[in-house]
Amino acid sequence: MRFLIVDEKDIRDGITTDKYFIWTEKILKEKGVNPNVVAEVTTSDWGIFVGINDVLKLMEGKPVDIYSMPEGCLFFPNEPVLTIVGRYLDFARFETAILGFICYPSAIATQAFRFKLASGDKKVFSFGTRRMHPALSALIERSAYIGGVDGVSNFSAEKYLGIKSMGTMPHALIICFEDQVKAWKAYDEVVGEEVPRIMLVDTYFDEKTETVMAIENVKRVDGIRLDTPSSRRGNMRRIIEEVRWELKIRGRNDVKIVLSGGLDIKDVLELRDIVDAFGVGTSIAGARPIDFAMDIVEKNGRFVAKRGKRSGMKQVYRKWDKLQDEIKLFNERGEGEPLIQKVMEKGKILKEFDMDSARNLVLKQMEIVRKLGIEDRFIHG
Repeated sequence: MRFLIVDEKDIRDGITTDKYFIWTEKILKEKGVNPNVVAEVTTSDWGIFVGINDVLKLMEGKPVDIYSMPEGCLFFPNEPVLTIVGRYLDFARFETAILGFICYPSAIATQAFRFKLASGDKKVFSFGTRRMHPALSALIERSAYIGGVDGVSNFSAEKYLGIKSMGTMPHALIICFEDQVKAWKAYDEVVGEEVPRIMLVDTYFDEKTETVMAIENVKRVDGIRLDTPSSRRGNMRRIIEEVRWELKIRGRNDVKIVLSGGLDIKDVLELRDIVDAFGVGTSIAGARPIDFAMDIVEKNGRFVAKRGKRSGMKQVYRKWDKLQDEIKLFNERGEGEPLIQKVMEKGKILKEFDMDSARNLVLKQMEIVRKLGIEDRFIHG
C-alpha cells in the first residue's frame, strides 16, 4: 500500500489537469489551431508571491518563455505575477498545476506576513502542518518562513529546507508521566541545552497554578506555553495577566509567555502587549488559497482579453519607498523599478529563487509598511 499522493511524473506529464484542457487540446489539434499567445496570471487580491520555482521545474524543457515577479514580492490587485509566452498547446494542460503551485503557497506566505505585522515586535511560529496533508509539510513551512514567521515546528524542514525546526512539548508527554512536574523535569534533563525550556502549563490544572508549579519545581524554565483552545479559554487576557502577576511577584519576569491554540489575527492584536510569542496553526497553514487566474491577453501579436481583463503583456513598476505600483504595457517605460523579469527562455531556466532571499525581500517590504504606518491596510485587508 502507498499513500494517495500523485506521482511527480504525473504532474510533469500533465495528468493533474482539469478535464476541459484535455478536450481543448484534442479540439485544437484536430482543427490545426495553435496560436502564439501571452498568458498572464493575476488576482483581485493582494499578497506575497511564492511558488515560482515549482512552476519553472514543471515547464523546464518546454518551448516557452516565462516572466515573473521575484519570489517574496508583494503584489497588488490586477498585477501580473507570472506571464507565459509561447504556443498555447505547449502549456495549455499545465494551467491547473501552475496555478496550484502558486495559489496555496502564496496564501500561506501572505497569512504569515499578516500575522507578523499584527504581532509587532513579538514572535510568531508556524504550528499548523498537522492540519494539512503531510506531503505538504515542507511546502507549508517554506512558505510560512518566507512570509516572515520566526520559526517552524515541522521536523521535515530540517531535511528539505535546511532550517532548524522548533517546538515545546505536547500534552501527551505530561499525560504519559501522569504528573506535570515529572514531565517537565524529564524534559529539562533529556532535551539538549540549546533548546529553550518552554513548559506547557494547562494540562490538569489552571494555567496560573501550573505556571507556579513549574517555576518552583524545575531548575530551568525559560518560558511557559498556554495552549487552551478557544472553546475553553474564557477571558484569555485575564488569565495571562494572572500568570504575569504570579511570575512577577516571584521575581521571574525573565520567563516568556507563549500562546497557542486556535489563534487568529484578532487574538494577536488583542494580546500582543502581554504575550511574548504566538504559535499559529490553522490560520496560517490552512490559509484560503489566493484566487489566481490565468488569462490570454495577446494572440499572434494582437491585443485580446476576455471581458473583465486588460489586453496586452504588462510590466509592473514599483516605487519602493512608497510601495506604489504602476502597470504599463511591457515595452512602455514607467516610473520606478520593473518587477517582472524573464526567468525562462525556450524552456531553459534562467533564474531560480532562493528561500532566504525571498524571506529578506518580505522583511524589507514589512519594514516599509511599518515605516509608512499602513499596517492596518494589510492586517485587515
